[in-house]
Amino acid sequence: MGNCVRSNLRDLGGRRSMDPRIWHKVAAVSGMAALGLGTYGAHVFKPENPSYKQVWQTASLYHLVHTAALVSAPSTKYPNIVSFFLLFFPLFIPHTYLFLPQFGGLLTAGIVAFSGTCYMVALREDRKFSTLAPFGGFAFIAAWATLLF
Repeated sequence: MGNCVRSNLRDLGGRRSMDPRIWHKVAAVSGMAALGLGTYGAHVFKPENPSYKQVWQTASLYHLVHTAALVSAPSTKYPNIVSFFLLFFPLFIPHTYLFLPQFGGLLTAGIVAFSGTCYMVALREDRKFSTLAPFGGFAFIAAWATLLF
């Protein structure tokens, strides 16, 4: 394993686990992307149909708000990334992780699926690219619901 990956893993009773502080790095990258995309949308993006400007603004808002929430992921009970992969690659996750709520993973999945889809819809000015948006919305709701446990 490379030093970068090894430094983000910790040993928990003989099991290796991801260091929850990785979410600060994920939040930093996502925050830079959110600010860059928001700035692009405000100053450069000029769609032919003005309604797509609102789609871009919605994507930016949800992206930035949920990125801010990612900063708190290390302090949650289940912060790690299993849920992100569960949403996109469900066959590759061990069954023991299927029912663990994972705040950071679900927020990241929501940002990618919801905001990413909205950015694509606005950029292409075609709503046929909106199929993943509801899954992103459900991921956001599930992430916030994990704070109940």
